[in-house]
Amino acid sequence: MIPEWKHVSLPLSEDTVEGLRSGDQIYLSGILYTARDKAHARLCAMIDAGEPLPFDMKGQVLYYVGPSPRPPGEIIGAAGPTTSYRMDPFTEKVLKAGIKGMIGKGKRGPETREFLKQYGAVYFSSFGGAGAYLNRRITGSEVVAFQDLGPEAIYRLEVKDFPVIVINDIKGSDLYENAVKQHIHL
Repeated sequence: MIPEWKHVSLPLSEDTVEGLRSGDQIYLSGILYTARDKAHARLCAMIDAGEPLPFDMKGQVLYYVGPSPRPPGEIIGAAGPTTSYRMDPFTEKVLKAGIKGMIGKGKRGPETREFLKQYGAVYFSSFGGAGAYLNRRITGSEVVAFQDLGPEAIYRLEVKDFPVIVINDIKGSDLYENAVKQHIHL
């Protein structure tokens, strides 16, 4: 049986996060904020300095993406996820600041998975190599911080039915590890 896709509105409430489980297939609708390595470093420096942040992080989801240049007539260029483990060193600080979800591709380190449990947040994965498809799920885009970083600036994205899968939930479950265990026991 193929599991149904659940529809989830953004930002994420604590109740919504508590109800998400590893393996859930989700369509996200609402606002996402983009952030890659350089943007994370700047956000964390602002947090450390007690400076105001460029957006309220409470309940927000960070999408690890650096969109390609916007073609004429398009809202945004290709917008596929980037490898997530590079953001692991910054994860605890952004979770403390209120982030409730992150989207990328690939596994997260054990320390990051513990932080997700500790701060009640989830890690989603989307589809690597599908940036042109995913950009059709983005209905609005604007730079909100660090414009000098080009594609690594922080964008505010409006999304409709943006497809993701819960990889790590607040209970500590990991979809990748679960899949390996199920395969071994077949």
